[in-house]
Amino acid sequence: MDLELAGKSVVVTGGGSNIGRAIVLQFAEEGANITIGDIDTASAEKVAKLAIERGAADAQVVKTDVTSIDDVNALFNAATSKYGSLDALVNNVGWDNLMLFTETTPEFWNKVININYVGVLNCCKAALDIMIPQGTGGSIVSISSDASRQGEPREAVYGGVKAAINSLMKTLAKENGRFQIRCNAVCPGVTIPADDEVGNESMWTNKDAMFNDDQLAKVAKMLPLKKVGRPQDVANPVVFLSSAKRAGHITGQVLSASGGYSMIG
Repeated sequence: MDLELAGKSVVVTGGGSNIGRAIVLQFAEEGANITIGDIDTASAEKVAKLAIERGAADAQVVKTDVTSIDDVNALFNAATSKYGSLDALVNNVGWDNLMLFTETTPEFWNKVININYVGVLNCCKAALDIMIPQGTGGSIVSISSDASRQGEPREAVYGGVKAAINSLMKTLAKENGRFQIRCNAVCPGVTIPADDEVGNESMWTNKDAMFNDDQLAKVAKMLPLKKVGRPQDVANPVVFLSSAKRAGHITGQVLSASGGYSMIG
């Protein structure tokens, strides 16, 4: 299926590992120009090289802390300076540390909020400031979480922040639909990267701190599809939603890509 993304200018935050890596490589197979914003430039450069091998028109890396508006503006300036436009943004950066809410601290709350929400606000503002005057439409897809849809133990702050992202994307969809800018959210469930997909700064560098093998087996058993997710399972709907050709009438939606963990009509 041709998504007509060849030559389009795409920004992916956190594209150096895990789900972000899979998203970058999926855009690469569609022939896009890709700008990766990541604090881990070493991992991101490896992904950029692989993206070109996979068919990307081009790929560049910009060191970016999404909580810094200056870094974010530099990221988007790099995308438009090199590729002439901005057609799609994927807000993929995310971070959490699983623990009961009673074990958390205000410092932890602020870190989760800044990385997962303020970073999205920064990137959406920068993207819209480019897309609206361009007059050619565009797509914003934010990675949320199924923890945002029905609650999940040990993810109280993270799940709450991701619920805010769902609401933000719906609001931006309503505000900017007149410009043919579509805004959607994709909610993974438990999604486990392979060892070679994990970057140096990833929260998955110590995989056992997230889920041990017994826990993963229990998660898989309770899911309708009887398997945990992989990064590619999230990348597929993200790239589809970024296509004006194939998803041009889809906006303001929150889509679960979680093996059936969440089934909300």
